[in-house]
Amino acid sequence: MEPVGFVELLAAPGAKRRWSDEAKGRIVAETLVPGVTVNEVARRHGVRANHLSSWRTLARQGKLVVPEVLGAEFAAPVASQMVVATVTATASIDLMIGPVTVRLDAATPAARVAELVMALQARP
Repeated sequence: MEPVGFVELLAAPGAKRRWSDEAKGRIVAETLVPGVTVNEVARRHGVRANHLSSWRTLARQGKLVVPEVLGAEFAAPVASQMVVATVTATASIDLMIGPVTVRLDAATPAARVAELVMALQARP
């Protein structure tokens, strides 16, 4: 039998790694640069791509702080005042569920509309 040379053994880590929110944010920021893929960044940091994708989801939901990275296509959510359009008196809301149609005045409170929708869906 001939000698094989050397054999390299790679062992998987025994314990799960814990990433700080700061580290997660930095890694997510790298994925926001145009032309960079999630798989590429995940491989570079030794993270599974599905974990990195879930971190990106957290960032989109505002649950993970992502630092600004030059060239990244990500805008942090900004609160702004909403412009509410005035409703004319002739406008109406039509709830159509199956054969039933309920026409409501446009000034009907949203809570009442929701109650009616739930009642119409619950009917036999």
